[in-house]
Amino acid sequence: MKKKIIAFFKKNPGKSFKNKDIANRLKIISEHEYSALKSALHKLYEENFLAKNGKRFKLNTIPADNRITGKLEINQGGYGFVIPGSKEIGDIFIAARNLSTAFSGDTVEVALFAKQKRKNFEGQIIKVIKRKREEIVGTLKKSNSFYFVKPDDPGIHRDIYIDISHLKGAKKGDKVIVSNLFWNTSMLNPEAEIIEVIGESGLEETEAIAIAREFNLPYKFPDKVIAEADKIESEISPDEINRRVDFRHENVFTIDPEDAKDFDDALSVKELENGNYLIGIHIADVSHYVKNNTQLDKNALKRGNSVYFVGQVIPMLPEKLSNNLCSLVLAKDRLTYSVIVELTQRGKIVKYDIKKSVINSKRRFTYDEVQEIIETKKGDFAKEIICLNNIARVLRKKRFREGGIEFFTPEIKFRLDDEGKPTEIFKKEIKESNMLVEEFMLFANKTVAHHIGSPEKTARPFIYRIHDLPDKEKIYEFARFLKSLGYTFDPNSASQTLQFMNLMEQIKNTEEEALINELAIRSMAKAIYSVNNIGHYGLGFKYYTHFTSPIRRYSDLIVHRLLYNYIEGNGAANYPLVKLEEISEHISQCERNAIEAERLSVKLKQIDYLKEHLGEEFNAIISGIAHFGIFVKITDNLAEGLVRLRDLEGDFYVYDEKKYALIGRVSKKQFRLGDKVKVKLVRVDTDKTELDFIISNE
Repeated sequence: MKKKIIAFFKKNPGKSFKNKDIANRLKIISEHEYSALKSALHKLYEENFLAKNGKRFKLNTIPADNRITGKLEINQGGYGFVIPGSKEIGDIFIAARNLSTAFSGDTVEVALFAKQKRKNFEGQIIKVIKRKREEIVGTLKKSNSFYFVKPDDPGIHRDIYIDISHLKGAKKGDKVIVSNLFWNTSMLNPEAEIIEVIGESGLEETEAIAIAREFNLPYKFPDKVIAEADKIESEISPDEINRRVDFRHENVFTIDPEDAKDFDDALSVKELENGNYLIGIHIADVSHYVKNNTQLDKNALKRGNSVYFVGQVIPMLPEKLSNNLCSLVLAKDRLTYSVIVELTQRGKIVKYDIKKSVINSKRRFTYDEVQEIIETKKGDFAKEIICLNNIARVLRKKRFREGGIEFFTPEIKFRLDDEGKPTEIFKKEIKESNMLVEEFMLFANKTVAHHIGSPEKTARPFIYRIHDLPDKEKIYEFARFLKSLGYTFDPNSASQTLQFMNLMEQIKNTEEEALINELAIRSMAKAIYSVNNIGHYGLGFKYYTHFTSPIRRYSDLIVHRLLYNYIEGNGAANYPLVKLEEISEHISQCERNAIEAERLSVKLKQIDYLKEHLGEEFNAIISGIAHFGIFVKITDNLAEGLVRLRDLEGDFYVYDEKKYALIGRVSKKQFRLGDKVKVKLVRVDTDKTELDFIISNE
């Protein structure tokens, strides 16, 4: 019996089964055999071959010495979890007293405790294998005669002592970078020395540089990169123009946000005699200026993408290129790479071409200007704008019909004064003009990817933008949460994309729309770059890449080079497959890093704004539940903060994980995920980037 069970679990690693499940799988019918099965399972559990969770058994993947290596994440409650390499083990809970000398993000070794009183394994950190960072950004402070740095990253939960001999000229209140960390006992604070003074804390430029250093983002261009950019000829030669499709006399225009600094894309459209439309999607030809393996190219690859902070940008390319030569500015000849497509009025492709081109933009539109033309049918190039919008509507309906999902991710914008201080926060409104541009960019990206990767073509090395199927467990959890709010979502549906679309329609313009959208996106896999095309689940595309933003994304620059070589060159890849795999992994990581840095920039501006609004009340929605309190998100400006458990008055509240709620023991009053609440702002901690609220009396 033991041999049968061992063989069974080795064939089903990672899966858990109840006694009866195993009996059915092994075709055990008699009571005698069933009794032997239970006895054998118990022995294998005692021998540590099997692990047990409630009534379910699974293969034990814990090493014999109970030592696990993983990455530590410390949360706002002061405790942490170690995420091991093996998904079979699950996250390991680390109480605050057992964190030892580890910071959030460090790779650590954990000793597991024998008894497990929690759902997760529990343990204590016994060794820091590798620090997440060699340098730490923070603010220099002074207490009596002692100097210390309070780190910007809340995951670094201890102040860092600085000996007076290692100040490097820094003054109290300066934003600094420390290194050479020494910390061998959690009984004392870590020690380090200042290696760079960034500037006075609180100044806009200082804070931007601090975020850049925190996320290891290069914010200055090396001299050799600037020198190389300066040598690039600004004038376009007649020979170069003659090699290209000339759109300079066509009605080509750009549509961008009012505060846009660079212009990657432009559009053109004209009606043909047969009633079809010839549409040009013109993208800045960065590859003409940034050649493979140059200093400009190497630096752009290192950066991976531009990073957009509130009010500032860290560009991927120097200003001469990003804001001038490559930018499709008004009334200037500019080199482009165009997808030129003939479409019927129903959005069917008759034919298409992908060609190097030259344009001269006749109008620089903002989204608001285009929106007014859509609504009034009047204005510059009104005929072309309305035509493009009608086609975009057709393409959008077709995309949703074929499985695309329309997630709404709310964004906020800030109005800043001359010193960069926020004076107003408001939600960014997505209008039809935004969707017009987005639809044609999606169309160009899809067309390019299909041209290279479609089945009738010989497989060629390429970089795709892929999005995997959602994780089953996360989808089930998401469906369970929706049920608690009164919404229906069938995780077993044959068409989950249809389920998502129906849900998005139900929640549109509700207060919980932002939260449900956020949780839906969290239940999804993350979109990444890859040489292995598996399609894009969220968009419903079999083929998709990034082609339309080469000024700000290195992925698009690579795609331009590959595409041109396949179409116009010798038909061979510019890069070996293994190199493209390395680049895909690197730029995917750069993107994740940039997103985190941009979120921090937004959060800091929200806090800077809200510190002037202490004591005010706000409408909010409960965005998270933990045993130490309730996370709330303000409805108007999306700032998130905490209502601490100790500040919930009138009862003793207990965390019920299954109900996503804190429940009062006596009153049975519930605070549930997704509930609407009115809160009062009572504390703003700029050092820890924390907002504390209390529930307002209603």
